[in-house]
Amino acid sequence: MSASSIISCMRLLEMSDSQFPVGNFSFSNGLETASYEKIVHDADTLSQYAHAASLQSAYSDGIAAIQAYRAISNDDYDRLLLADKEVILCKMNDEARQMVLRMGKKLAELAVQIMDCPTMQRFLDDIRNERTAGTYPVAQAIAMHCAGISEEEMFTSQQFGVINMILGASLRCVRVSHYDTQKIAYNMAPLIARDYEVVRNLDFEDMRAFVPGMDIMASLHEKGNMRMFMN
Repeated sequence: MSASSIISCMRLLEMSDSQFPVGNFSFSNGLETASYEKIVHDADTLSQYAHAASLQSAYSDGIAAIQAYRAISNDDYDRLLLADKEVILCKMNDEARQMVLRMGKKLAELAVQIMDCPTMQRFLDDIRNERTAGTYPVAQAIAMHCAGISEEEMFTSQQFGVINMILGASLRCVRVSHYDTQKIAYNMAPLIARDYEVVRNLDFEDMRAFVPGMDIMASLHEKGNMRMFMN
């Protein structure tokens, strides 16, 4: 490996780590309610839930992040802001909007402290001045582009984050073991690769987040008594 590839790999691992302080461990993406309602109750149903969440993310956040990444490469800041708007339009419940905005701002605030990234500083200023929403997928695209991480690696990291959030939460509310969760994550890799080959050729008008069962779980979580994860 060259020095540049080692550096970009190290930065990719840092930004993909569950301990990276952007708050993804605070959310369960509706899993807490799905577990409470006995919809997710074992390794098989957890695998189905993680796959559904991955698909929902790939065809909404994934497309927006890829388009934002390319907008940075083309020095097209207006298109980057359009990507930010499109992410919010795909969030059908309050919990999803809260999650994507909190994590987006946290990542922007963190990134300007650890890297020299004028685009992120501009993005953060626009968030603070309410000129843009400041979503997590777009903040990821900016941070990873500035860190020298490729588009494919960015998409992989994004999808890993969604799956890891759910699998991490499952250990606290579903009857599964670490062996189960790691097997699910391992088996998701070829599915993520397949999804990238599709969504890399799509644009904003192709974005969709239609997984109604997950949105129902999130809406129930807002009003429920479960408080292990943020709502």
